[in-house]
Amino acid sequence: MKCLTRRLGLLLAMTAATLSITTAARAEEITVQALDEYLKPVIEKFEAAHPGDKINLQVVSYQSVAESLPVQLASGGGPDISVVTDMGGLSKYYLDLRPYVDADYFEKQFGMVLNWMRGEGSDPKGIYGLPDSITVTGGFVNKTLFEQAGIALPGPQASWTEWGKAAQEVAKATNTDFPFEMDRSGHRFAAMAISYGAKLVDEQGMPVIDDGLRNAIAQFVAWHRDGVMPMDLWGAVGGATMRDNFTDFVNGTTVLYYGGSWQLRRLDSEVGDFFDWKVIDAPCGVAACSSMPGGGALAGFKSTKHPELVGEFLNFASQDENLREMISAAVNIPTAQSMIQSGIKYPGVSDKVQEGLSTFIAQIPKMTETAYRFQGWPFERAMMNSLTTRISQVINNEMDIDTALQRIDQDVRLAIEAAKQ
Repeated sequence: MKCLTRRLGLLLAMTAATLSITTAARAEEITVQALDEYLKPVIEKFEAAHPGDKINLQVVSYQSVAESLPVQLASGGGPDISVVTDMGGLSKYYLDLRPYVDADYFEKQFGMVLNWMRGEGSDPKGIYGLPDSITVTGGFVNKTLFEQAGIALPGPQASWTEWGKAAQEVAKATNTDFPFEMDRSGHRFAAMAISYGAKLVDEQGMPVIDDGLRNAIAQFVAWHRDGVMPMDLWGAVGGATMRDNFTDFVNGTTVLYYGGSWQLRRLDSEVGDFFDWKVIDAPCGVAACSSMPGGGALAGFKSTKHPELVGEFLNFASQDENLREMISAAVNIPTAQSMIQSGIKYPGVSDKVQEGLSTFIAQIPKMTETAYRFQGWPFERAMMNSLTTRISQVINNEMDIDTALQRIDQDVRLAIEAAKQ
């Protein structure tokens, strides 16, 4: 009996030692880049469920994701996982997660946007990331300034030109610095262009230069010449540099600001009771009243040394309970069908933010097929950068609109040719 007990004790000790060695051997560490700390609670839950594994969260700026991440990936470096917004443009670097995640679940939950991450040459059934949220471009109006001016807000079907005129009248009546501002971003401008009838990209993935794009640029430039938009925002910064003009709106120095749904949480915390504001319905052009979709995905990269851990973490984060926690903390609009159908609560946000989220969500059915196709185009970034650069050059009288249109076409075609090399 004593011999049996000793054998059993030895066996248990050997088993424990083996498990300890196995756990130590499997202990891995990866880095995740995000724009804020909304992932932190989910990371803590994952680490508790996976002893020994470590998820390092790095909070970076949007500028870093847009400009530095592509350079890092091209050189074989970068994080194991990162939030990406240029979903199609970075597709060649994505890790196919199918061996590590529930692919059927991903298709059911995120099927409407998975194609955005399947670039040219990708497996049409590949799962290349967790597209956790969708963003919607849109305008924010300072209601207090309209009330002070005694001018009614334009209605839900108001055009871009009607909003520009109203903002200019309010600014003049209230002695406000700027009537109307838009982020210096080809993505924001694309919403206006598409509403004016611009196609931007055809079904074969080639750029389209048409009257819709020309007319939108002409109106945008005219606003800068007429004082509706300030010259020192789009005109003062060179190249394709993105510039967020949110600060002027927060400070009450602009009547109307065109940004997007990702600004809601900042508005809630930074404006407070300083003035009353609201999200407006998508302004209309001759063709549509369309916003631009966008948003984020968490992508794992082929360069990782720990693909299994990358996949396990993204599969964990995709589960409804964890994803709800992430989306509500970031005050984002979900892509998951379960949340779209059942709704999602955003604890701690104001009634204004709740109303703003409802308005943004109501714009989703209005977004055109063109907007979705453009967002998923691998060369969307090339087109957006060219739009920003060339429109600024027209504003600064460095070229006329027709020349700018020719350069936009050339810029994008060169990017397509370069990608083929």
